[in-house]
Amino acid sequence: MAKDLQVELEDRPGTLAHLGETLGRAGVNVEGLCAIPTGGRGRVHVLVGDAPAARRALEGAGIPVVAEREVLVLDVVDQPGTLGAVARKLADAGVNIEWAYLATRTRLVLAVNDLERARSAVS
Repeated sequence: MAKDLQVELEDRPGTLAHLGETLGRAGVNVEGLCAIPTGGRGRVHVLVGDAPAARRALEGAGIPVVAEREVLVLDVVDQPGTLGAVARKLADAGVNIEWAYLATRTRLVLAVNDLERARSAVS
């Protein structure tokens, strides 16, 4: 079960390095990442396989986890139209995509309002 951890960092040099180094020292692999600066802060989503270990490491290093969420992670083909096809299946099933980003090994990470319905729609 893939988990997305959301943290907020200061928007300044070195904060993302600190996050990456912290997870690396804890043996937690970053499988996906999305970082968006806003108002002097950075909202960072990190996809990890071992959420408890990641949370312990981050919070131990003074990086509070503000949200943890199970997400839909799909293996996708890297070609035009793939995002549209996946999003259409979910839309037709009445599933709202709340946010999305790409992860390693050509995977699409989706936070949705109905995880079970989303899984059924794309299987």
